[in-house]
Amino acid sequence: MAHLRIGSRGSQLALWQAHHISDLLRAQGHTVELEIIKTTGDKITEVALSMVGTKGMFTKEIEEALLDNRVDLAVHSLKDLPTELAHDFEIAAITKRENPRDVFCSARFNSIDDLPKNANVGTSSLRRQAQLKALRPDLKIHPLRGNVDTRLRKLEAGEYDAIILAAAGLYRLGKTQLVRQVIPVEVMTPAAGQGALGIEIRRGDIATRQHLAFLDDAAARATTTCERALLNKLGGGCQVPIGAFAEVANGRVLLSALVAHPDGSKVIRESREGADPVKLGNEVGETLLARGGDDILEEVYGSGFAVPQQP
Repeated sequence: MAHLRIGSRGSQLALWQAHHISDLLRAQGHTVELEIIKTTGDKITEVALSMVGTKGMFTKEIEEALLDNRVDLAVHSLKDLPTELAHDFEIAAITKRENPRDVFCSARFNSIDDLPKNANVGTSSLRRQAQLKALRPDLKIHPLRGNVDTRLRKLEAGEYDAIILAAAGLYRLGKTQLVRQVIPVEVMTPAAGQGALGIEIRRGDIATRQHLAFLDDAAARATTTCERALLNKLGGGCQVPIGAFAEVANGRVLLSALVAHPDGSKVIRESREGADPVKLGNEVGETLLARGGDDILEEVYGSGFAVPQQP
């Protein structure tokens, strides 16, 4: 058995994730210690993430700790991990996936359709903003940063009529009291990798990889690999208006994806199935680019699309 050091961000959700992996490792007979590491994304709290544009903003400092041998593994929300890791690292395991969908949270309204005209909705995700505006152009979208508790507190205080969050984080923390609607994928396509945890290690650390092998879920590996291949083909990170959702059925992968203009004026969707997750992700990505996704993404990357101010 081994003594394993885990690097993690210090947010409530990140710590839940790290403790969850710790418990699973201890059940295998390992001893575990946890090192909390503050990342760039944790330090920038007043600016919408889509305006920052730093790839790996939630992972860079943790990877430095891995490289310096201060920790043996890092537990990430997979959607925070860049699609192309530096050569020094590898993803040793992708855990069984929690619900990857987004949820509509509100103290007063039961769904997106129920919102009154010009309602205030909180999200700092251009992906969510674009799909909301396509569905309801009248809605007023406002930035929403902070941990899960902070976001829910702002909602309860009446700063927003509704907020959109990832189902996985709320379910993991048991904070589902304000969830009113699990949003269907065809209405709001999730972020690539949403709901899965990625366990990162130093490349070539065979012993640690073997210790973590039991955590790797085949279905989660196939679906997220497909989604991340698409995201990589489009050149995007988790803060751009790209959605990807894959499922495994009868040994094949089904992928639904989109590229959308942040103002909702143009939404390009594509669905396809295939046997090879990476090939499928690349093919759907190429199709989206050819159908106009390249123009949308060029505008987003080139201008740093503005997210509206706080209400």
